[in-house]
Amino acid sequence: MATVSSNGDPKILILATLSGGYRGADSAGQAHLEYPPNTYILPIMSAAMFPPSFYMEAFERGIDGVIVMYSGTDSPYKGAPERTAELINQTYELMKERNLNQQRLRLTAICTVCVRPFIEEIAKMEELLDELGPLPRPLPVAAAPAS
Repeated sequence: MATVSSNGDPKILILATLSGGYRGADSAGQAHLEYPPNTYILPIMSAAMFPPSFYMEAFERGIDGVIVMYSGTDSPYKGAPERTAELINQTYELMKERNLNQQRLRLTAICTVCVRPFIEEIAKMEELLDELGPLPRPLPVAAAPAS
């Protein structure tokens, strides 16, 4: 299983909500702004649909960093921002159990016209992953609970 993209850089997955992050990505593209080719954007309805196991599986399968770009409290789905934050917090706990740096998963509010913040979030993740390096594969097993 590949752990880095074809150009040798760590892989970044962006879950971009259609009501926020994806429109920011689209605006960045229309403005001909560039972001690294090791970035993969998945347009989604709501990040509240993705359980913690999704993120852990993404890390296991070769993704080194995930950015969840959603519309925050401007979400058209009632309860979605709160549920998204809850799921991300659960994922942080799973990452902690497996000794994974929690900074590899970021939740950020990106509005429909947030072109610069969209590009800046990718740059921040790229910089972080340059410092941390790729994840070890297979991922470390969860620490045994203390009894």
